[in-house]
Amino acid sequence: MKRKHFLNALLTAAVLAAGPALAQQGTVKIVVGYPAGATSDALTRILAEHMAGTLKQTVIVENKAGAGGRIANELVKAAPADGTTLLMTPVATMGIFPHSYAGQLRYDPFKDFAPVAHLSNFQVGLGVANTVPAKTLQEYVAWVKSDPAKNSFYGSAAPGSIPHFFGVMFGRAAGLNLSHVPYKGTAAAMQAVVGGEIPALSTVTADIRTLVQGGRARLLAVGGDQRDLAFPDVPTFREQGYDLVAKPWYGLFAPAGTPPAVIDRLSQAAQAAMNDPALRKRLLDMGLEPTGQGPAQLAQVLKDDFERWGPVIKASGFKPE
Repeated sequence: MKRKHFLNALLTAAVLAAGPALAQQGTVKIVVGYPAGATSDALTRILAEHMAGTLKQTVIVENKAGAGGRIANELVKAAPADGTTLLMTPVATMGIFPHSYAGQLRYDPFKDFAPVAHLSNFQVGLGVANTVPAKTLQEYVAWVKSDPAKNSFYGSAAPGSIPHFFGVMFGRAAGLNLSHVPYKGTAAAMQAVVGGEIPALSTVTADIRTLVQGGRARLLAVGGDQRDLAFPDVPTFREQGYDLVAKPWYGLFAPAGTPPAVIDRLSQAAQAAMNDPALRKRLLDMGLEPTGQGPAQLAQVLKDDFERWGPVIKASGFKPE
């Protein structure tokens, strides 16, 4: 019996010692479940470039868009747990979809993945086409009420996402019966606003930045507990009388079972990237708030958001197609 325990201890030690070596073999691939050009894709590419220098190996980005990010999660879940395949994803696929797509997911965020690093926070907000006369949230509410059949529609980049449910929360707080129109991705949703298909959009603020700067849309409110650094002149929902706050995030995950030594090495590289002054400035200019925290912090915020959004989604009555 003692010999058996001794051999098991040796085997465990060998696996842990080999962990960093496993992660250094070949290329590290970071999978992102959204198309090129999206904010999540831009963040991942900036991260990969910096991590490559720290890890002294090639780090590539692979876009596996579709199903609101769920395809990418499924791919990484099934990947070898050796540190060569990672997932960069927003809170939605991990903390929201288990509620909004209950019974349909092919992965479990707590059992199938190992947290690596909390990368950044971002904000959601309400944007409107420049043809909408409202310049403030109060004016928007009055405008919708003036002709609900025509003015109550708002879009988002994906059904079952945080922007979708944040729009639900705002509608209820404002006494509006808002009608959600889901689109397949951010680009399609923004084009719908610019093209006049829908008057409003609940969106990641970083995604609508170009439209706002180009004068083709206006941002009426942001959902953080403080104003968005990229939009300092836009008040929060709370400042305008609606007690609504959301603080979504992007995180880096590995397949469950990845050795702790490998997780630690990858986490340190990711944290170093998010704390690099030049990189931080690039992300802040994009409307992202770099955090650069470790696995424990990511695990905790995932647990907190999973518990927070469950009742909201249940109350919304959302049913996936």
